[in-house]
Amino acid sequence: MKQKTQPSKTSPSKRPNKKEKKKYDQKIFLDWCKACGICIAFCPKKVYRAGEDLKPVIVDADACNGCLFCQLHCPDFAISIEERVMFKRRKTDV
Repeated sequence: MKQKTQPSKTSPSKRPNKKEKKKYDQKIFLDWCKACGICIAFCPKKVYRAGEDLKPVIVDADACNGCLFCQLHCPDFAISIEERVMFKRRKTDV
């Protein structure tokens, strides 16, 4: 007769680390922007707010989830979203 084994419960400190959340950089080309507000209105993470000239200003860059809604719907192609590359040192670097 086979015994059923229950999954082991590990303490939170022994759990493997989750992958780090990807981060994204936003670039706004203000000379191209006509301040339509689409990026501000539809950003799910509220990364942008309207500045004094009603053009978008980045408020919380780390909140961006990389959905690209702002980039794809900008009628002036004034927003660019790129994945942030984090460089790690090699062990041989001094």
